[in-house]
Amino acid sequence: MLSHISASISLSYSSLAATASPTALRRLRPSLSKSLRPELRSYPFKLLKRYSIFSMETNPSTTASVSSDSISDDKENKTLEHNSVKNSNRVKLKLEELRWDNSFVRELPGDPRTDLIPRQVLHACYSKVSPSVEVENPQLVAWSDSVAELLDLNHKEFTRPDFPLIFSGASPLVGGMPYAQCYGGHQFGMWAGQLGDGRAITLGEVLNSKLERWELQLKGSGKTPYSRFADGLAVLRSSIREFLCSEAMHYLGIPTTRALCLVTTGKYVTRDMFYDGNPKDEPGAIVCRVSQSFLRFGSYQMHASREDLDLVRTLADYTIRHHFPHLEKLRKSDSVSFSTGEGDDSVVDLTSNKYAAWAVEVAECTASLVASWQGVGFTHGVLNTDNMSVLGLTIDYGPFGFLDAFDPRYTPNTTDLPGRRYSFANQPDIGLWNIAHFATTLSTAQLINDNEANYAMERYGTKFMDEYQAIMTKKLGLPKYNKQLISELLKNMAIDKVDYTNFFRSLSNIKADSTIPEDELLIPLKAVLLDIGKERKDAWTSWLKSYLQELSASGTSDEDRKVSMDSVNPKYILRNYLCQSAIDAAESGNFEEVRLLLKVMSRPYDDQPEMEKYARLPPAWAYRPGVGMLSCSS
Repeated sequence: MLSHISASISLSYSSLAATASPTALRRLRPSLSKSLRPELRSYPFKLLKRYSIFSMETNPSTTASVSSDSISDDKENKTLEHNSVKNSNRVKLKLEELRWDNSFVRELPGDPRTDLIPRQVLHACYSKVSPSVEVENPQLVAWSDSVAELLDLNHKEFTRPDFPLIFSGASPLVGGMPYAQCYGGHQFGMWAGQLGDGRAITLGEVLNSKLERWELQLKGSGKTPYSRFADGLAVLRSSIREFLCSEAMHYLGIPTTRALCLVTTGKYVTRDMFYDGNPKDEPGAIVCRVSQSFLRFGSYQMHASREDLDLVRTLADYTIRHHFPHLEKLRKSDSVSFSTGEGDDSVVDLTSNKYAAWAVEVAECTASLVASWQGVGFTHGVLNTDNMSVLGLTIDYGPFGFLDAFDPRYTPNTTDLPGRRYSFANQPDIGLWNIAHFATTLSTAQLINDNEANYAMERYGTKFMDEYQAIMTKKLGLPKYNKQLISELLKNMAIDKVDYTNFFRSLSNIKADSTIPEDELLIPLKAVLLDIGKERKDAWTSWLKSYLQELSASGTSDEDRKVSMDSVNPKYILRNYLCQSAIDAAESGNFEEVRLLLKVMSRPYDDQPEMEKYARLPPAWAYRPGVGMLSCSS
């Protein structure tokens, strides 16, 4: 049933080995309105029967044929087009001139109540609510000129005296129709019921000159009906991290929600950062997040769990109409049909069911996203289904972390430490787990059948393998994917705790020269292979010999290979200790480090001689609680 996954994906490294049979997928059709079956509640959900970032193999003929049929390639390319949004011909607008088109509120059912009392919101996709956060002399901490370009917003607007008031929510933004979205989700593998925007309020949707739709959302702007027992606020500490990482990920070329600006509220917020009974007051802040949509897997799960299946269909129709319109134009002549087994009933024709085509595209976008995370060593930390975007974007930056010393079991989330469910190595498996629940939701609403759901999951596995193998091949400058070489490399990196980013950046300095003496092979890697003894030096030398053989066979010059490798191996990543340095300065009233860090991260692949310190290994203090390991506290 999961032929591509079971044949192509390996979970074979150490304790990450999986043994579950693909037949487990035949039990993936429980109604979410009933109690979930045990196999969907437990973790690991070992559908990636033979996946590992250490050991990968794919049937080349299968991969080639399926990749050519991918229906999401054009969509993915469009998602990344905004990496170069500069367009001097665009008309630059004032805030009052933004073109609003609030389709979410206009086309979907809303909560009839307008109060902020925490409650279950039924038969509605949102609740109308305005920002209620108290502010006192709010200040603009940082802003993104790149995001302003997306909105056709004049950069001079950032200098307006009332700009901090507007983007703290204290003053309304003319034309908006603010609301908080209703959604649910699985948190750490367990169905959590209604969650929703407990401290985020969407101001509305702006259409730019390209007719692209961008939602503006204030995170930390006050209570909503979904706040439960919380205050709906956010602190400067977490807001700086979200602002910086939203933009850093964009410049790395990874699909993500964006951030227009970050303001302080001038008020303090009480938070127990370590959940140890020692709360303290921290500066309050608000990030203006920007995305084409903030819809999540949990947006659909919520209504399916309540047996409000017509609303699942309504929301799916809305999503396809505005964000996947090409799927409504598929025709039989497009020949987008696939066989999932034997017999006519095993054929999946994506042209006859737009919901099936949509499920496949969501699966593929998600797979590509996770593969890109693995490529740069990014660990999200909280991959609950309410934190998974249906557009394949990185969303909700909480206790994230980039790998320093390579450790497949790394998780930046203190809450995740007991089981390491969301560790770096588990992210691909979790992506499929979440896709399985998304497919289950659509199946519960009778929008797709079992074969279509299973095919979407198969496509996740195949797409991930294609993308991951391509990424790793480029990172090493190889002419083709070499499973054994890459597996051995990652094993060596894990043993010696090698810095993930600096190693790959240094690797481009290797020369494909067979005349280099054996005892000099490791010289280009001296700065990243620290404190290793003779046995480990021998292991690395052996690997380098194999690597050099592959490079020599490619026929590519050292200079061209270095340019190519440096274009995919960043020199600068948003390490947690860099964030903390900016946070410390900002909490004392100095915002320059936040702005400088944003500037550095906007050119992650470039050598920036004057910014070398931002590429250094973490100092000793970076391993204290609250820096390298974080909680969900905000």
